[in-house]
Amino acid sequence: MRGDRRRPARARLPDAGERGAGGDDGGAVVSGAYDLIVLGAGPAGVGAAVTARSHGLSVLVVDENETTGGQVYRATPQAFATRADAPANPDKKEGAGQRQSLLASGAAVAFRHSVWQVSPGYRVDAVGQGGPVHWSAPAVIAATGTTERVVPFPGWTLPGVIGLAAATILLKSQQMLPGRRPVIAGCGPLLAAVAVAVLDGGGKPAAVLDLSGPGDWLAALPALASRPDLALRGLGWVVRLKAAGVPVHFRTGIAAVRETADGLAVTPCRVDADRRPLPDGAGQDIETDCVAVGHGLTPGTEITRLLRARHRFDAALGGWVAEHDADFRTSLPGLYVAGDGAGISGAAAAHLQGQLAGLAVARDLGRLGADAHETAAAPVRKRLAAAQRFGRAMARLMALRPAHAASVAPDTVVCRCEDVTRGEIDEAVAAGARDVNQLKAWTRCGMGPCQGRMCGETAASLVAEAVGSRGAAGLWTGRAPLRPVPMDLLTGDFTYADIPLPKAAPL
Repeated sequence: MRGDRRRPARARLPDAGERGAGGDDGGAVVSGAYDLIVLGAGPAGVGAAVTARSHGLSVLVVDENETTGGQVYRATPQAFATRADAPANPDKKEGAGQRQSLLASGAAVAFRHSVWQVSPGYRVDAVGQGGPVHWSAPAVIAATGTTERVVPFPGWTLPGVIGLAAATILLKSQQMLPGRRPVIAGCGPLLAAVAVAVLDGGGKPAAVLDLSGPGDWLAALPALASRPDLALRGLGWVVRLKAAGVPVHFRTGIAAVRETADGLAVTPCRVDADRRPLPDGAGQDIETDCVAVGHGLTPGTEITRLLRARHRFDAALGGWVAEHDADFRTSLPGLYVAGDGAGISGAAAAHLQGQLAGLAVARDLGRLGADAHETAAAPVRKRLAAAQRFGRAMARLMALRPAHAASVAPDTVVCRCEDVTRGEIDEAVAAGARDVNQLKAWTRCGMGPCQGRMCGETAASLVAEAVGSRGAAGLWTGRAPLRPVPMDLLTGDFTYADIPLPKAAPL
């Protein structure tokens, strides 16, 4: 068995000014005890860790990436040189600032570690390049971000069809174009962000297909005014796309994608206000070398579901979220949530939510009195209200419409891990499946390596259509392992002689 757990030097965060701001090698990390373990090093996790450290708590931050940043503030690896002509990016500046603040806080970090189990109490088990490791703490903050939603369509499993989130990883972290002439489709602000990033990288989108209409964006204007900086940035994206001659089609989705001799062909389709395809709404095929598609975000609730915290369904927040109070305490003592995993609100709100959760932990562990806690939390709550107004307006634009899921064709694969089609889901529901876990047992939908992250929203929406509501359809039961874990990393090197065998029972 692996028994060597020599203490390595503490993982070092790069200075904010270092090019690329990559991270550590993520090698062996020693098991140990802390006051607080923060799961996730995005803006919420950084806000929580820095705040908790400022009140004297020992803090460990765990993330499967190379460094902090999450999706929005994702860093470019140090080995990648940034182009000298690359445009200034506010997200890079904010991400570098957050990395520096975590470094200065003195929090311990465990990057390149995948958490596969969280037990009540709390014990966190993870796997890194050095093998298995575990930590314990009386408090855990789940700052686990989101999963991208893609409502299936014919051809969505073809090579070259990727998520909008995957496109942003390629563009931000790897400085690679997803394609030189991609079709960018779905809903929400990420459409324009990805399209402009493709332009900055030297490509030109073949088209942008937005399920929302101009009226949907106009309805969001009052909320957008709460963050004029972000609203102006978005307006600048629109101007850039228009100046570059990129076709932008509103109230338009994807009917199908098929392979061609030169790449892919996208058949666009006009949709109504509920995102239901219109009869005879199919348009002329668009030739492309990549399709980047995303239909919004869903909160990452794997840890809170695993621990059996109470949850509620709120479509405006992205789906199922763990119930929490104003300071982000869940229904379980010692378990807190923050960021988009607590409801889609955006990166700025996530950082502030993390600060509030960090303050709550400091108070609950006796490091901060009630009056001092309120004095520290009040200005953060005020800033959070403005940030959430903007972020939740974007979340409403990305919310899943039941008619959109209902439009999936019977022969279209919904669960790509287990190859379960819409027709098979309908057959199970007709046979009596009345919640998603029963559907899972009958069809294996959601049993694959992604554990329902890709298919869950669509499958649940289809069940809800039969049982009356998403609340009645339920949510996946959380189970370990939270991520697929290579068995050799858990077991190490051993022979059968190393296995202790119990004495035979008396006859």
